This record gives sequence, structure tokens and C-alpha cells, in this order.
Amino acid sequence: MWEYVLLGFLQGIFEWIPVSSEGVVAIFSNYLIKDFNSVDLALFLHLGTVLAVIVYFWRDWINLTLFKDKEFLRFFIIVTFISGTLGFFVYKMARDVSMGSGLLALTGLGLLLTSWFQKKNIKLNINKDLSSVIVGLLQAFSAIPGVSRSGSTIFGLSLTENNPTEILKKSYIISVPIVLGSSLYLYLNNPTIASYSWIAVFFSFIFGIISLKLLLDFSKKVNFSKFTLIFGFLCLLGALIEFLM
Repeated sequence: MWEYVLLGFLQGIFEWIPVSSEGVVAIFSNYLIKDFNSVDLALFLHLGTVLAVIVYFWRDWINLTLFKDKEFLRFFIIVTFISGTLGFFVYKMARDVSMGSGLLALTGLGLLLTSWFQKKNIKLNINKDLSSVIVGLLQAFSAIPGVSRSGSTIFGLSLTENNPTEILKKSYIISVPIVLGSSLYLYLNNPTIASYSWIAVFFSFIFGIISLKLLLDFSKKVNFSKFTLIFGFLCLLGALIEFLM
């Protein structure tokens, strides 16, 4: 029982920062839980943190469903379509392959470059539709074990956004359809995965809500250049840890 509590805690804490929660949870579950594929279990536990996103950003979901934010709704639909279709094939091909440390390091370097651009006031001329395509592709490739979904999408969003809180919020909201779809797919293929893992899902929801609020509060206190600098170094640190493990 305590193993699932620990996995829920890890998922709830690491989901929001650019150190792959999937990779961290998969590593621990590989040693603690022998009944399921460690990557499948790590993916299923995202259900808890995605419920945290739905609850925490409930006003934004109302705005989306009532078509009050048409620009973000268009962005949301394009990202979901691209990452949903491509991400499934990426998952099937890379399910048992871990090569995320290099890609995570590349994301970190991208964030450091973005930080430098912002500090020097260098603007990238990318329209919203192209941005949505880039973010959709980055989210699709986060299905590779070890690649941070939040790190990838934060980098993609930072190409056109300059508000850390908005970047984080959009990064987490666009993850919802993909996570719900992958959780349903995993459950239909192996219903037993929901037996004891619901304990981990519950605790990932609780710790996810708490850590999400703390991170968003922090994002309001730093400027965009420092924000991307911090997250860039976190990506590089995560890549180093994954490489060593």
C-alpha cells in the first residue's frame, strides 16, 4: 500500500516541473511494483494530476466550453489533434525505450536560449497557428519515456508567450485530453491496472493540487527571463539524473 502512496507523491510533485514525472515514477515503480509495466503505470498515474488541473483551473474550462476564449480554444484544438494522433504512435514505438535524457537536455538548452532572447529583447516572429503546431509536436514526443511533457510544452509556449503564469497554465490545460485518452486506453487494455493504483492516483491528485499552487505562486514573483532560465537548468539537471540512473 505504501508503495502506491509514494508513487502518488512523486507524480504529484514532479508533474509540474521539467523533470520527467513519467521517468521518475517509472524508475521507482520498476523496483516497487512488479505487476505492471512501469511506463504504463507511470502514465496511468497522470490521471491524478490531470484531475488536479481540471479542478484548479475550473474557470478556464468554463470559458473554453462556453467559447469565451476563442483564440485559446483554437490553439487547444490544434495542439490536441496533433499530439493525440502522433503521440499514440510515438508511445507504441517507444514504450519500452528510454532515450529521454538527450531530448530533455535539448529542451533545457532551448529554454536557456529563450531566456537569453528575452533578456536581450530579441523577439521571435511566430504566429499562433505555427506555435500550436510546434507545441502539439513537442507534446506528442513527450510520450517517449524520460521526456518531460511540461518541459517540452513550456519551451514551445515560451516562443510566443512572455507571462510565466500563463505559460504554465496553458501547458497544464492542453495536457488534459491526452492524459484522459491515454488513461482510458491503458485501462481498456489492462483493467487490473486500476486496482491498487487508484490509491496512487488519489495521492497524486492531493499532492498535485498543493504543488501546483506553490509553483504558480512562484511564477508570479519572477520575470520571464529568470523563469525560463530556472526551468532550463531544471531540464538539464533532470537529463543528467536520468542519464546517470
